[in-house]
Amino acid sequence: MNSHQEPVVHLHIQDDAVAVVRIERPEVKNALNSAVREQLADIFRALAVNGRVRSIVLTGGEQCFVAGADIREFAQASPVEMYLRHTELLWDAIARCPKPIIAAVNGFALGGGCELAMHCDIIVAGQSARFGQPEVKLGLMPGAGGTQRLIRAVCKFQAMRIALTGCLVPAPEALAMGMVSEVVSDELTLPRALELAAQIAALPPLAVAQIKEVMLLGADLPLESALALERKAFQLLFDSRDQKEGANAFLEKRKATFTGE
Repeated sequence: MNSHQEPVVHLHIQDDAVAVVRIERPEVKNALNSAVREQLADIFRALAVNGRVRSIVLTGGEQCFVAGADIREFAQASPVEMYLRHTELLWDAIARCPKPIIAAVNGFALGGGCELAMHCDIIVAGQSARFGQPEVKLGLMPGAGGTQRLIRAVCKFQAMRIALTGCLVPAPEALAMGMVSEVVSDELTLPRALELAAQIAALPPLAVAQIKEVMLLGADLPLESALALERKAFQLLFDSRDQKEGANAFLEKRKATFTGE
């Protein structure tokens, strides 16, 4: 992390192998500027290889997840300037993280904030959360997956409506169209995300990592290729101690202890 930057992304690793990543720029509704993006990338790169961490919760706090990109940073930018920023490398650090990531979303998740939530594997939304890709209202379009991840998550007709109008999607509506995993009352958003993360962290890490990798890679492959990928990963897991431990614990009617080996 660049030393001259005030940390605006905070990391806390809990005893249950869950890492909590929190964006804190409340004065600008957690808007994504280059400092936030760089700090997120640094943290996710570190978490990817941290053996103590088995799952991750990403949140922006009780009032707002991320209200969008910091418009002041790009209002007058040229195409070449935008290209040279290579922000896709910073987003990649999150997209490529092998650990399951759960977004805990309260308040606004708009533009880059909605894209950030869609980089996660599970989204827990508070009842009053609002999602949207309002870039079109600035003469722009989503540039960090807001068209591609959205159309893969919900049907074409909902994705088109959201991107073309820049409308806000209330949490219950987002749930109905498959844009989020669960909707809970606002005060339960983070506790529920932490509960899910702890459940996943207690499961065999190799199996969890393979499930995430195969689901994400297989989604864009032809079915036959994706099924072959699934089969190979399934077979590979039979070489893990955790698989033997899981089977033995089941047969012996006891609780399994998974070591990640």
